[in-house]
Amino acid sequence: MLDDVASGSGEDQVSAAQPKMPQEDDASAKHSAAQEARIVSKLDWNLMSLFFVLYMLAFLDRGNIGNARIAGLEEEFHLSNSQYQWLINIFYIAYVLAEFGVLLWKRFPPHIVGAVAVFGWGLIATVQAGAQSWSGLMALRLLLGVFEACYGPGIIYLLSFFYLRREIGFRCGIFVSAAPLASTFAGALAYGITSGHAHISNWRLLFLVEGIPTVLMSVVAFLFIPDSPEKARFLNSEEREIVKARARRQVGTDASERVGSVRFKDLFLVLLDAKAWMCALLYFSGNVTYSSLPVFLPTILKDMGYTAINAQGLSAPPSFAAFMCALITTWIADRTQQRCLVLCFVSVIGGTGYIILATVKTVGVRYFATFLASAGVFSTIPNILALTLNNQGSDTRRGMSIVLINLIGQTGPFLGNNIFPTSESPRYIKGMSICAAFMFFSAFLALAQRFLLSWENAKLDRKYGTIAAQEEANKEASENIAAENYGPNFRFVL
Repeated sequence: MLDDVASGSGEDQVSAAQPKMPQEDDASAKHSAAQEARIVSKLDWNLMSLFFVLYMLAFLDRGNIGNARIAGLEEEFHLSNSQYQWLINIFYIAYVLAEFGVLLWKRFPPHIVGAVAVFGWGLIATVQAGAQSWSGLMALRLLLGVFEACYGPGIIYLLSFFYLRREIGFRCGIFVSAAPLASTFAGALAYGITSGHAHISNWRLLFLVEGIPTVLMSVVAFLFIPDSPEKARFLNSEEREIVKARARRQVGTDASERVGSVRFKDLFLVLLDAKAWMCALLYFSGNVTYSSLPVFLPTILKDMGYTAINAQGLSAPPSFAAFMCALITTWIADRTQQRCLVLCFVSVIGGTGYIILATVKTVGVRYFATFLASAGVFSTIPNILALTLNNQGSDTRRGMSIVLINLIGQTGPFLGNNIFPTSESPRYIKGMSICAAFMFFSAFLALAQRFLLSWENAKLDRKYGTIAAQEEANKEASENIAAENYGPNFRFVL
């Protein structure tokens, strides 16, 4: 019932606003699919490459605490297992508390928000090299979480301003796949940085070398993150007209009008939407494993009997497999518009990997299982993000839904980062079993979400007629206006 209220309210708002929408001009009616594909390609090369590199840096700066631990941090600060766990937990506490920073991307110019976020976490990541105590490092990790919370979820939200709903899943995959790709060389990079005989501690050098590039990249973020598709420097005047048409097809307004205001009523309507809460539970389940695997994989491999150096190197192939799977599965989900089924499949793959890790003792088989676990874990997250954006019918609701899933989902790491205590090495049976359970729970939630979305679409078909019937009745209309906002043309993506 609550979900009916949320959906109905969104439909009524858009239906009432439809007469005020701008009529499409010749440019919007005449542009070809090839022209639009060229624009999407330009967006990919100019935006996704920048966002990808920045998120890779964010993931390195967030996760190098695990490499620093092996490189001497634990010995120099005499860290207990619980103290190390708190260095991880405090990051996610800040990450959760700062989630409403996502809405800054809609309220203020994105190039300013992005540059401040990148500079902030880069500076904090670098300053970690000067920490003199566990408490000082704790304070820095808290600030690191605040700034990173504004960037990662904020970019996911920003993508919905540039890409259509049938395009956005693969772009979420590109963005999030920076994490497993960073993991493929994070160990080798950490080894290269820490294997010499520097005048400072190896772990301090690690924070310096991996933090300074982020600070420098904040200048690039300020100069090259466009505030809207229409203001992108890399598009010519003709392409900007086509971008305007894409925006009207999405939400019924020009792209530049989408930044600068927030509909407060829509913020609360998201809290009444069962679909948003189911995505939040999916995200929680995914983050239990997503947060712990990159941090603990080198340790897990080391406890299989490999040396610390070999463990760092052997963590790369499973991470590269995860990188490829994140791209492939999001592309398939976009093409088929069957995101819940893809989510179910990758969750089962990940859960199977964890079951093998929990039950098998043979080292070779357990190493193979890390491929399954990594591929499943890193593929669930981008598909959940795309599912969330696909199924909210206004810009504010899409933003608030990202806030909600992160408020709930980012508490998953509090569990995930505390289920691999060193006392349970080398097999970590409890931790592996918990991760497996949450992966299979994700598969169940994905199927339940698909059932709910199918039911909602059937209600919309009864209210407005099927999309095919509407297209037949409006053959002369060149485009669907505001097809991604609640109204006659809106349908949920399964």
